[in-house]
Amino acid sequence: MDQRDYSPLKHFVLAKKKIVAVFENLLEYVKEGSEFVERTCENEGFQQIACRKQQEEMQVFTKKLEVIKEVLARRHMKVAFFGRTSNGKSTVINAMLRDRVLPSGIGHTTNCFLSVEGTDDDKAYLMTEGSEEEKSVKTVNQLAHALHMDKSLDAGCLVKVFWPKTKCALLRDDLVLLDSPGTDVTTQLDSWIEKFCLDADVFVLVANSESTLMNTEKHFFHKVNNRLSKPNIFILNNRWDASAAEPEYMEDVRKQHTDRCVSFLVEELKVVDREQAPNHIFFVSAKEVLNSRMQRAQGMPETGGALAEGFQDRLKEFQSFERTFEECISQSAVKTKFEQHTITAKQITETVKAIMDSINIASAEKRVLCLEDREYQMDRLEFVRGQLNLLTEDIKKKIKAVTEEVETKVSNAMAEEICRVSVLIDEFHSDFHPSPHVLKCYKTELLAHVEEGMGKNLSFRCSSAVNVSVQASQKEMIESLQPLLPSVVQSELHMLIPCRKFDLSYDLNCATLCSDFQENIEFQFSLGWTALVNRFLGPVNAKRALMLVDQNFQIPRPLATTPLAQPAPSVPQPQDKVASQEELMLSLATGLASLTSRASMSMVIVGGVVWRTVGWRLIALSMSCYGLLYLYEKLTWTNKAKERAFKRQFVDYATEKLQMIISFTSANCSHQVQQEMATTFARLCQQVDLTQKELESEISRLTAEIKQLEAVQGRSKTLRHKATELERQLQSFTQEYLQLQQ
Repeated sequence: MDQRDYSPLKHFVLAKKKIVAVFENLLEYVKEGSEFVERTCENEGFQQIACRKQQEEMQVFTKKLEVIKEVLARRHMKVAFFGRTSNGKSTVINAMLRDRVLPSGIGHTTNCFLSVEGTDDDKAYLMTEGSEEEKSVKTVNQLAHALHMDKSLDAGCLVKVFWPKTKCALLRDDLVLLDSPGTDVTTQLDSWIEKFCLDADVFVLVANSESTLMNTEKHFFHKVNNRLSKPNIFILNNRWDASAAEPEYMEDVRKQHTDRCVSFLVEELKVVDREQAPNHIFFVSAKEVLNSRMQRAQGMPETGGALAEGFQDRLKEFQSFERTFEECISQSAVKTKFEQHTITAKQITETVKAIMDSINIASAEKRVLCLEDREYQMDRLEFVRGQLNLLTEDIKKKIKAVTEEVETKVSNAMAEEICRVSVLIDEFHSDFHPSPHVLKCYKTELLAHVEEGMGKNLSFRCSSAVNVSVQASQKEMIESLQPLLPSVVQSELHMLIPCRKFDLSYDLNCATLCSDFQENIEFQFSLGWTALVNRFLGPVNAKRALMLVDQNFQIPRPLATTPLAQPAPSVPQPQDKVASQEELMLSLATGLASLTSRASMSMVIVGGVVWRTVGWRLIALSMSCYGLLYLYEKLTWTNKAKERAFKRQFVDYATEKLQMIISFTSANCSHQVQQEMATTFARLCQQVDLTQKELESEISRLTAEIKQLEAVQGRSKTLRHKATELERQLQSFTQEYLQLQQ
């Protein structure tokens, strides 16, 4: 197994792998939470649960974590080598890489910044600053030639050298080695620090052990110390193999160099304490270590070739430098590269968890309110339904009572008006003439007058009282149903009350009712045959008797009639005819018997006496009186008399017909009242139905909202648990990798 597998640099690699995985999970979690908060905010009913500020905050976290994730993926440990020209910086890097990667030695001076990092490719290449072109490099000489030929490179430029990780084990652990031009050849120290040094984890000052520390070297690190807080600085006194030529002065020279370096680190830079300072100072010969390692890589002995005395001690010190350097840079890089990001991640996780807690609490509180509201709405719906059923029965009874009252009132009023119909007909005045055309118009006007007059009288007697009763009942309905009506309707109850006065319609329809009226206004002598029959037999029997006589003897008896509508003649049946004749003969015999029994004997005796006394003169006088009476009646049978006879006949006929429709008219009026009240009640029931629909709709809405709130509550709880798990992962990372630094 390669010795690099045990390198302390693995600590950084493992820490980076773990923190990147944590940030990937955290980024995925924050995106998930951001979508959840956004969906919650889009719901208009949940604006009090999740706000736009929380949504914007989650979006900011998402962007920040995406940036941090990219930064972490590119993070690597960086060590920067500085020193005067030709102090062996490139050789030290090659010795650490165990291969000649950078040009070094006589004639090779680094004139720009060179960074060496590993690549998974099998080929080496370089990229110059400002260019994405990969320039292939197979050997060190090609690299030196490429750097020498590129005239655009100056001391402030950076050339990235990518070397296969398979060739250099040190590059497998995310380590970048930065070589620099000599600090004594430039005045751009500030720009160097700004551009290349702020992200360095370790600085290595490569000094020449054959001389002392120069002010140019010290000046550069003073500037670095001003920009960075206590940077990790190692001092390599290179070319220590020259001390082998004067072994008697070796310890004195080493002590002298050590004192000066300790004074520089402790007193001037104040980056370490005096006890730790010697651990940052090493005396090495990079050239010897490089040659030795390359010989070993080729299968040759490490000590082969011309090596100065004390090589093993210098090799061990170089190895000690590498080990100390690796431990320092690994721990330092983990702290500097990951600690702040870990703190940021904890803050983000804590904030997101607080947001989820807030949403969970708000959704739980709103769910409780919705449950209470739904229960209240369900109770109200049940109350409305129960009350409506009870009130419906009561109102039906009320409507029935009112309609029965109206029917009785109208029936009584109409009966009274029928008794006064003669007065109403007497009040009618119009041109009367027995001609059929005029008589027809007279009838039409009389019927209209009767219908209008009776309608007005009935309205005067009933309408006001009925209207008061109906309005009182309607008001009672509204007051009973008012608590069940929608709140908007309750403020507009006047819209439900009819503005018009309720008037009964007394549709007597006299024209149809009296369409078969047949008047008899022909002259009839009071002592004539017809009058005597009427007098002895009564109007009904007389009419039947006269009709029977007409049928039997075919005696023409024309009647001057002008019916409004000709009724179809009825054909008497044989049995009816026989019955009528028998009844008529019985009445006639009874009348004659009565007449004979009362006056026949007196008349015979008187007639005989008179005849004997006066003789024919009395008979002549009687006949004259009879004739004069007939003449008088004939002369007084004027249009006025005919009109009076017409009205008497019409009064009798209309009275009989109107009596027949009393129950129908009163029932019709009660039906009108029932319709009016039922319409008002139906209108109110429609509004109550709206209340029920509103309550049902509200209950459905609350049920759906409760389900949504339960989903939000469950989702926020799940996301909060994820936040707790991420906090545990961050805490685990802190304990495993960051608390070691404390």
